[in-house]
Amino acid sequence: MALAQAKLARAALARAHGWDESGIDGFCPIFTFRTMGDRVQDRPLAELGGKGLFAKEIEDALLQDEADIAVHSMKDLPAVQPRGLLLVCVLEREDPRDVFLGRGGQKFSELGKGARLGTSSVRRAAQALRARPDLDIVPLRGNVQTRMEKLAAGEADGIFLARAGLARLNLRPPDGEDLAVENWLPALCQGAIGLEIRDDDDKARALAAKIDHPESHLAVAAERGFLAALDGSCRTPVAGLARIQNKALVFRGEVLSLDGRDSWSALRELKLHDRIGAEILQSANVLGKDAAKEVRAAAGAHMPKF
Repeated sequence: MALAQAKLARAALARAHGWDESGIDGFCPIFTFRTMGDRVQDRPLAELGGKGLFAKEIEDALLQDEADIAVHSMKDLPAVQPRGLLLVCVLEREDPRDVFLGRGGQKFSELGKGARLGTSSVRRAAQALRARPDLDIVPLRGNVQTRMEKLAAGEADGIFLARAGLARLNLRPPDGEDLAVENWLPALCQGAIGLEIRDDDDKARALAAKIDHPESHLAVAAERGFLAALDGSCRTPVAGLARIQNKALVFRGEVLSLDGRDSWSALRELKLHDRIGAEILQSANVLGKDAAKEVRAAAGAHMPKF
């Protein structure tokens, strides 16, 4: 998946700058790094320390001048970046929804009582238990293909996948059920790819700026603000989505208890009058943080520990 995303970013750079893609490996090579999140597959991400597991080694390569541009799945990037690094660009966002795959083509609502739901995402587990408290949550790690193989092998009766990941791998499961965001808010920044650079690298900044998608960058700014104010991690059932509707940025975020019995949400709207620039991006980030304050106040002592 990471390699597919890096190739998407490089292809976008090539189109924007008129590069000849036939020899692109020679002047714009892709370096791959095996991160902690890739190496450890036998434990849930929440037990390994949360967000940053798929980013640290890549960010270290930037800081050590081993790479000039880092390509990240934005849902895996911590809200607070290391000193000296800058998120300079967000590509046009893919469909952020989750997809449910059931054995034999079952829909989520058709799962039998006590069915085994395979996921290592505390968010997905909490949302599933909110809808179906009887389900048995079983840990399931691995890339998209591995999880689909585990489903087929009977290790679970159903699994969740990100629609964006399936699209980037050109996978189209015929029985996939798209889950409506009204009831199944996705992970913050799900479906978004971001480019990170050293903050003093003007050349890389100029290259990446040409492929920035302002609307997607704006949505990511709001969602990362929500995450930052909550100090959320992979240990925390946090969800949210920002979308542009009727010339306004509309954001809804929520936090759930691990068992899904309780949830707290907030809705915010930011009117858009001008082109999307640094000032509006900052306003979106503040909007997300303000929504997080409302959630914290509503949850009070019941707020999950972060």
